[in-house]
Amino acid sequence: MSVFQTAIPTPASSEPTLQLLSPDGTRTPHDELDAALAHLDFDDLRGFYRDMVIVRAADHEATSLQRQGQLGLWASAVGQEAAQIGAGHAARAHDYLVPTYREHGVAWARGIEPWKLLEVWRGINHCGWDPRELMTHPYMIVLGAQAPQAVGYAMGITRDGACGTDDPEVDTAVLALFGDGASSEGEVSEAFTWAASFEAPIVFFTQNNQWAISTATSVQTRVPLAQRSRGWGIPSVRVDGNDVLASYAVSRLALDAARGGQGPRFIEALTYRMNAHTTSDEPRIYRGEDEEKHWAALDPIARFEAYLRREDQLDDAFVSRCEEEGHDLSMSLHHHIHALEDPDPVQIFDHVYVDEHPLVAEERAEYIRYIEQFEEEGEGK
Repeated sequence: MSVFQTAIPTPASSEPTLQLLSPDGTRTPHDELDAALAHLDFDDLRGFYRDMVIVRAADHEATSLQRQGQLGLWASAVGQEAAQIGAGHAARAHDYLVPTYREHGVAWARGIEPWKLLEVWRGINHCGWDPRELMTHPYMIVLGAQAPQAVGYAMGITRDGACGTDDPEVDTAVLALFGDGASSEGEVSEAFTWAASFEAPIVFFTQNNQWAISTATSVQTRVPLAQRSRGWGIPSVRVDGNDVLASYAVSRLALDAARGGQGPRFIEALTYRMNAHTTSDEPRIYRGEDEEKHWAALDPIARFEAYLRREDQLDDAFVSRCEEEGHDLSMSLHHHIHALEDPDPVQIFDHVYVDEHPLVAEERAEYIRYIEQFEEEGEGK
């Protein structure tokens, strides 16, 4: 029986959570998930560990840069590394990934350098990478808005005949990522409707980090999020999002099903946002210290390190090298961002249309006149 279900258990609160690694690193066997992991060796798993450590180091540095006035804002993903690294690596290179704005681990797994993300949050770059080259959509700030777009891309895959062919070089799927807060948006419900109606090759991956800014998940929904998609007939599963192996396995199974022409899937990854929603937020106003301590004990990196050490596949030297790489990357990001110059604000008008547009030209001239008055006032002083 597949881990992806369409029926709602009784009571609804009894929804199971798939887990392969307990918080102390103990490995639990599971036939279906183990089969999805069979091609991975310990070199791959050490790579997952390295990725999580480096992504967290870059995340901490980004928060520091925002505090120094170098970034306009930052949305931290500390605590969610396992869900993101697992899902990101489960996708094939030609799958199309559609993130929100907190998927820094997914971006890393897709080969997007962190400095490109930071330039977006500094406000000097609209995207920072070529979405067609890396098959990864630009970050989406408007909650849930990318879900219908992701379904539209998936419907295009179907019309191109690029799913259900049994050819791994052809079959493609979309992985759309969003948080528990976005799952309450109307656009996500509309995306479910279209995905189910047209059996689009898409996987919806929700990181339930327990808080939509200051609104708890228990307020947003009376049943587990994994059950929402079942109302549309979309099979779903709930997974421990702090377990990188389980996150990878269910993502791989879901993407395989979507590519194979079996229609959409939905994954709820239970995790926790250890830091503030963004750097403009103060989480201690709405959540307690005991809750944070509880989730800190479930840390995804510590859990995976414990597992690898149990298997004698990780030593202090490797851990130190990963931490040094994270430190070096942080310093590189620090120097890169501090060295950036603010772009000419008039450039914002240069890429609105492919060809020059008379209205944009008029607005550009008006804006130039506007900023010149401040220069004249400065000279007058």
